[in-house]
Amino acid sequence: MLNERAQVLLKTLVERYIAEGQPVGSRALSKFSGLDLSPASIRNVMADLEEMGLIASPHTSAGRIPTARGYRFFVDTLLTLKPLDKAEIFQLEGQLPADKPHKLVSSASQLLSGLTHFAGVVMTQKRRNTAFRHIEFLSLSDKRILLIVVAPDGDVQNRIIVTDKTYSSSELTRAANMFNQNYAGCTFKEIKHRIQDELKQLHHDLTQLLTAALEAGSQAMLETGEDYVMSGEHNLLRVEDLSSNMKSLRDLFDLFEQKTALLQLLDISGRAQGVQIFIGGESGLLPLDECSVVTAPYEIDGRIVGTVGVIGPTRMAYERIIPIVDVTAKLLSSALSH
Repeated sequence: MLNERAQVLLKTLVERYIAEGQPVGSRALSKFSGLDLSPASIRNVMADLEEMGLIASPHTSAGRIPTARGYRFFVDTLLTLKPLDKAEIFQLEGQLPADKPHKLVSSASQLLSGLTHFAGVVMTQKRRNTAFRHIEFLSLSDKRILLIVVAPDGDVQNRIIVTDKTYSSSELTRAANMFNQNYAGCTFKEIKHRIQDELKQLHHDLTQLLTAALEAGSQAMLETGEDYVMSGEHNLLRVEDLSSNMKSLRDLFDLFEQKTALLQLLDISGRAQGVQIFIGGESGLLPLDECSVVTAPYEIDGRIVGTVGVIGPTRMAYERIIPIVDVTAKLLSSALSH
């Protein structure tokens, strides 16, 4: 436990370091903390904070910088969030239009990257969720039909179906309506079990088309693309805290390429409630002490289907990044649910 004086000085130190990127000395702490303390008193408190592992002294400076443990205490105890105002939220909402579901995931990733100037990531969990949200049939020629499958997260998959007979546009519409009205939100495997008898009894004229659509749709959902969409990785090349150490930067990009550890981290986040913050190496999954990840789960109709997040340096403006991630997750949930 820290007394109030130590908390004020630690909060001031972290905020100054985040803002300026330079070790913070006693003079700056005296000026910005608002405390009437002698330089000797400030140095004593700093020595105590350093002994507790909350701050550290770089070799080249008399000032101090926060450690990962110091950032954690700051985020959990001292942080004052800066919520987005209504105008900002309205502007963000306009960049995640519900009428373009196939673009929502990539738009959310780009939005996070653009707002934070770090890397934005959206985990889709498609391979675990093979349900569909909407399908359409489009006639390509007499016996070739394009099946369009829209996943719950807005991803669109196309498959060509070849049939023995020619179907009219009204029959294709009727078949699509049957799927969408009765089975939207189900997996194709579930539909197979539920409508085998119905295909024979009620829709004999559409049996071949619907059976082919079940097979093609099931395969399409199993073969969906990336597990996550990332934007703005190049932004991290311009972050001095990361770019000054080429080995660390290579490790970070290896993490992006191999995916496994990052997916584990995003998966953990998807099972939690609200915003999660992983600072430095505390997750045991990130290779870098200089990196933090801020995540939040997003939902479709109340069911968590993925995670959005920002990857950046530990020296990030948490009071601003956390609300951005939180609001983006909620706006994405709202757009996908409508």
